[in-house]
Amino acid sequence: MNIVQLTPGTGSFHCGTCLRDHAVVKAMRVMGHSTLMVPLYLPFVTDGEGAGADSEIFYGGVNVYLEQKFSLFRHTPRWMDRFFNSKWVLKLASKMAGSTDSKMLGPLTISMLKGEEGRQAKELEKLIDWLRTQPKPDVVCLSNGLLVGMARRLKEVFQVPVVCLLQGEDAFLNAMGRWTDEAWETAAQRSQDVDAFIAVSRYYGDLMGRRLRIAPKRMHVVHNGISLEGFSPAAAPVEHPTIGFFARMIPGKGLHLVVDAFIALKKKGEIANLKLKVGGARTDADEKYVKEQQAKIAKAGFAAETSWVFNVTFEEKVEFLRGVTLLSVPTIYGESFGLYLLESLAAGVPVVQPRSGAFPELVEATGGGVLCEPNDARALAAAMEPLLIDREQAGILGERGRQAVIRDFNIQGMARRVLAVYESARLATPSVISE
Repeated sequence: MNIVQLTPGTGSFHCGTCLRDHAVVKAMRVMGHSTLMVPLYLPFVTDGEGAGADSEIFYGGVNVYLEQKFSLFRHTPRWMDRFFNSKWVLKLASKMAGSTDSKMLGPLTISMLKGEEGRQAKELEKLIDWLRTQPKPDVVCLSNGLLVGMARRLKEVFQVPVVCLLQGEDAFLNAMGRWTDEAWETAAQRSQDVDAFIAVSRYYGDLMGRRLRIAPKRMHVVHNGISLEGFSPAAAPVEHPTIGFFARMIPGKGLHLVVDAFIALKKKGEIANLKLKVGGARTDADEKYVKEQQAKIAKAGFAAETSWVFNVTFEEKVEFLRGVTLLSVPTIYGESFGLYLLESLAAGVPVVQPRSGAFPELVEATGGGVLCEPNDARALAAAMEPLLIDREQAGILGERGRQAVIRDFNIQGMARRVLAVYESARLATPSVISE
């Protein structure tokens, strides 16, 4: 099968969706499928060796912004567009990517969702012109629901099904202030052009099915999977009981709740030598929030028991996970999945998560963790405490979760299930059947 995968890059930090797409593409290639990985907006940032980029960047972030703000740039020649798509310009732009405020992006997002009717129509035609030079695809996959504006023209030109993955769009759209309702409505209208959707959890499939008015027959659920290469448990339990947080360091991921729970447990004094390790992506925009959390810990007198690592390599991430007793990323919104849970369990580390979003579904499926009330640092501390005291039980949960990831959440299984959706979409597309 010839597959075109359209995936946005972040330019400067790791993104779970991008990591997932790269892993799936690599797995499909091993299975013998031809898959073009096409970057959008900014360059890819991946763990280890990603699937790579099979083209220049389309919908370059600078061009997209300029076309939104100034009508002149909707008609500039392509040589000028290539200048704004040059590596050094995009590298400069990527430094500001982490500071993107969804409220400021409302009009731009709506325009992008309108596809050929939006202000970035020229970018869509450039992508289509390049795809015409490649082998004809059997299916085009959009990495997320914010790209559905492309579907109508892609189907019109190539007469193939368009499939869209769904993960985390709701939090972005819900944060647009006065633009939120229009953005959701535009996304719902343009979603009717997509042949099939793949949600990463039952929770998220149900939510997006309602919000985008997607008929049940077009909604499929395929849990994320990860490549198990490089993941393994520590040879022995860590010397001191250690709480771990590993995700982007933003309020939405609940780092402040982990910090508050750690401080509460330290003050309680029943866990000797308790440590906290914080790791993950940090952009310039996250700096203020991170410093606030560090200041809170220092004021409580526990800075010496805390360590921080930022924007680490894959190898450093694995080493980080091997050095914690449990992992907690207590998001304050309904998380669509949480790839960090699979990575933690793959390293034999149990998770402590809020009873919200997809977490109950994943903890039940893996048996590798415990749940607590959401947005409650005291409840989080109470859920962590037994595992930090009884580290043998923590090890049992971690190993149970690890076996579940190996069995049910590996990237090869995910790729096979995604390919099955692609095939069913092809069979249901009249133009494909007529061929």
